[in-house]
This record gives sequence, structure tokens and C-alpha cells, in this order.
Amino acid sequence: MSEFEQTSRQALGLLYREHHGWLRNWILRRVDSSAEAADLAQDTFVKVLASPDNLGRLAELRQPRSFLATLAQRTVVDYLRRRTLERAWLETLAQQPEAVAISPETRLLLLETLIEIDAMLDGLGPRVRQAFLWSQLEGLGYAEIATRLGVTVSSVKKYMAKATEHCLRLMLVS
Repeated sequence: MSEFEQTSRQALGLLYREHHGWLRNWILRRVDSSAEAADLAQDTFVKVLASPDNLGRLAELRQPRSFLATLAQRTVVDYLRRRTLERAWLETLAQQPEAVAISPETRLLLLETLIEIDAMLDGLGPRVRQAFLWSQLEGLGYAEIATRLGVTVSSVKKYMAKATEHCLRLMLVS
């Protein structure tokens, strides 16, 4: 084991021992249950462990709680977004007639696809994201989107170009 790895592990162990309880309580104020808070706290430390950049900065942290809170906030936002998508999807499924019920395997594939689409659109601004979703999911024209957003049709065209370019770039990277 290299000196860097050893130092990083020691710093991570110290960070975990000194701040895990605080982080779990910090997350608990933002989610519904202590079990979810515990899982999300663990996920936050896994993010630290998985990132060489984060590991390299551990020994030099001046405000470890601020660092952890920033990572945890991202983890909580991702969790809440996933949960909202899952709930919306389950509500939609519950409204479907029995004859159109989807198999558990198909349901899982569709939910995973929705989560991937959500993650793909995450890098877009709120107006760009909303314009793209209205266009693609509801089939709205640019004029209707412009009216709903309170912007010009020209702005909507720019939003759509930006969203399309963003999605294509992400697809090419994958």
C-alpha cells in the first residue's frame, strides 16, 4: 500500500469516526426516516472513498462538516429525485387498467430508463429542461412552450438546441 493510500485511509477513518453521527443527524432532518438517513450517510462516505480527488483532500480539510454536508446534499437531492420519480411512476401504474398492467421486469426497465433520462437532463437549467420535457413528453409546440414559460419562441428554439446538444453529447460519451 502506498503512502498516499495509507494516509488517505487514516484520514477517512478519522473523518468517519468524528463526523458520521453528525452527518447522519444532518441528513435525518432532510429525509423521512433514520434508516434512510443512515443509508445516505454511508453513501456520502462511499462517494468520498470512490473519488481520488476527495481522498487526496481529506488530510487538508479545514471544515470537514462543510465538505461532508456538500457531498451529502448532492446525495440527498439525488435520492429525493429518484423517490419522486418512483412515486410518480407507481401512481401512473396504479391508474392503468388491469389488462394493461406491466410485468415487474418491464416496470423495472422503464423506471431505470426514467432515472437515466432524469440524470441526463440534470445538467440543464430549469427552463431548458422544462421546455425539452414539454416538447418531448407532451408534444407541445414551441409557441405553446414559449407562452407557458413566458419567453419568446426564439428563446424556446435556443433551449431546445441546447437540450438536444446536451443529450447528444452525453450519448456520445456513454
